[in-house]
Amino acid sequence: MSETAPGHAEHTLEHLRKIGAHNAEHLRTAAERLLTAIRADGLVCTAGAGHSLAGVMETFYRAGGLAAVRPLYHRDLLPLHGAVPSTRTERRTGLAEEILTGAGFRGGVDALVVFSNSGVNPYPVELARTARAAGSSVIAITSPLASAEAPKRAGTTLAEEAEVVLDTLVPGGDASYPAAAPVTAPLSSLANAFLWNMLLVELFDLAAAEGIDLPVWRSSNTVGGDEANAANLAHYGERVPGLL
Repeated sequence: MSETAPGHAEHTLEHLRKIGAHNAEHLRTAAERLLTAIRADGLVCTAGAGHSLAGVMETFYRAGGLAAVRPLYHRDLLPLHGAVPSTRTERRTGLAEEILTGAGFRGGVDALVVFSNSGVNPYPVELARTARAAGSSVIAITSPLASAEAPKRAGTTLAEEAEVVLDTLVPGGDASYPAAAPVTAPLSSLANAFLWNMLLVELFDLAAAEGIDLPVWRSSNTVGGDEANAANLAHYGERVPGLL
């Protein structure tokens, strides 16, 4: 391990502590919005593009995760299917409405969570705008700081279009090392996963306080895990493509 690695590790941990404190009030509000959707037997749709799809993956069908999640996915948004084309796709106007319509998104019932570090491309911005126009809550996990430094290809930003913003506090460009002139060690994926987990904690506590049994996944690699997940699969299997 290099001499600087421990220092950078502490810097990263401090960043996570900072965003936890910074977002405390908004995490509670976001959890309230998700619980409203769950009470109505709605879905929490999650979306992103490029490496923000790592945040979407974190929300879907994982041990300890929320079962009422439908990831919104388009093959051309994933860098593994073409890195440069995925960037072009995120900048394509109209794709968000196509995906929401194709997913049968129910305005006023389903909620939407959008991951996007800069939040300036048409896809995340139009997702938020379209869902809110339909009467749904939209939670953005994004960085207004990064937005301020990026070209606004959609005329506005995800943070401006969302109802609730969970701020990752990630600087423009995403890199965090070396501190004086960052070129590597991006922060957004860590921040996205951390804020999503904090949101699940808030959601669990709110649901427990109301006596609501939150639908969550158990690890299928534990004794009784498959049996515990059977009810969630029965309830959401036909509504969430990719589960069955």
